[in-house]
Order: sequence, then structure tokens, then C-alpha cells
Amino acid sequence: MKQYYSTITFFILSFSILLFPSCDDGRLNVFSVDDDIQMGREITEEILANPDDYPVLDENEYPEAYEHLRRIRDGILASGELKYADRFDWDVYIIDEEVLNAFALPGGNTFYYTGLINYLDNEASFAGVMAHEFAHCDRRHTTTRLTKLYSYQILLSMLLGDDPSLAAEIAAELALGLTALAYSREDEYEADEYAVNYIYPTNWDSRGVAYFFEKMELEEGADWMIYFSTHPHPNDRIEKIYEHWDALGGKEGNLYENRYQALKESLP
Repeated sequence: MKQYYSTITFFILSFSILLFPSCDDGRLNVFSVDDDIQMGREITEEILANPDDYPVLDENEYPEAYEHLRRIRDGILASGELKYADRFDWDVYIIDEEVLNAFALPGGNTFYYTGLINYLDNEASFAGVMAHEFAHCDRRHTTTRLTKLYSYQILLSMLLGDDPSLAAEIAAELALGLTALAYSREDEYEADEYAVNYIYPTNWDSRGVAYFFEKMELEEGADWMIYFSTHPHPNDRIEKIYEHWDALGGKEGNLYENRYQALKESLP
């Protein structure tokens, strides 16, 4: 009987998806916004349940670090530029590994490695990276990519709890920087542009993500650097970021170097 209802539910969801696909600014997505949220929560649970693979810092042990991240997160969300600012979860996590990476899940949750945080020089750069990851969530890039990589039936089976191994597979693809889930060049350009949009109304310098790319270009080739395995090489991305910033009015912002140093000192 349980299997019967599971099968019926599967076909109802499948039929609903086919009839009522969601559409964001002309971009078709077979999953709803609620599906994004549920999928992100399931992948988050998979990550948090595997501390050997993903050593996420305990907030009870590092409250100051998480206070900094949430302050930066709240500042970005308060810009009024994010479509799903009041709907997605937007939980932030720190993974304690010397890896230069960050990644976003459907539904708003994002993860940042201590290697990335320690690598950056100021809060504006980190806010730019966070805004870039937020853009992938808010523009629903990850879900769009997943629907291209997997059939919607396979993803639905995960949402229904019939294939928990898929959540682990997706988590590994994102966290380990594997190329199967790499964003398209179009998605990366869009995330760069929207990162500037999100930061521009704030007090941070909205060119922060460009500063990050500039520093990475100077130190390209480090064997611990995996960020560009899932994020294409900057090339003209830096120039486009500056052009977009200038088109918005070229407002100067703050770097907040001292405040960012306090975040770095709060890490292990």
C-alpha cells in the first residue's frame, strides 16, 4: 500500500511538472521554487551528516565567525535586489579545509571554505563572492544545470525520498569542484553582474568579486586552488564587472579590511 501511494504521488508530481513548469525571466525550469528549497535542504542534510567529508564548523564553537557571515549575508539580502530574498533559506556554512572554493545549493544555502576566507584581503571581496553565489541561487542556475544533467524523473525520486544516494552525489559534485555541474559561461557572467547589483546599494565596494578574480589571476596554478574547476577562468569577466559597475554610476564603496581581519581571526 505504501508503495502504491508513493507511485501515485510520483505520477502526480511528474504530471504537475509537465503541465506547470516554472519560468524565471524567460528561462524555463521544470522544477518549482518550492522544489529548489526542498532539494537544497536535502543536499544540506547530506553534507552536515558527513563530517569526515565535509568538516563544517560547529556554530557553538565558532559563534563569532558565523555572526560575521550572517551580518554580511543580511546586508546583501537587504539590498532589495534579490527576487527570492524572503523565500529561500539563505543559511551559510563554513567548511574547515584549506581549499579555495565556495558553492551554492538550490534554495539559497551556501558553503564557504576557510581556505577561501583566509585567502581574501577584505570584506568587500568576500561579500562579492557571497553575492556571486547568491546570484546562482536567486537566478536558479543550479536547478537548471541539474535538470540538464539528470532527468526530472531521477531528481523527483530524490525529492520523494526514493534515492538518497543522489543527494550525496550532487553534494560531492558541488563541494569537490567536479566539472559535471560546472555553470555555463552565460550563468557565470550573469552571476557576476547580479553580484554587483546586489552589493551596489550597500556600503561595500561592489567591485569586490572582481578584486577576488584579479588576485587569483596573479596566483594561478596553486595545486590547492579548485575554484575555477567549476568557475571558468576570468578572461574578460573582470572587465565586464568594471563596465557594469561604471554603468550603474561608479559609486565608490568601502573595503572594510579591519573588520574582515576580525572574521579571519575568529576561524580555527
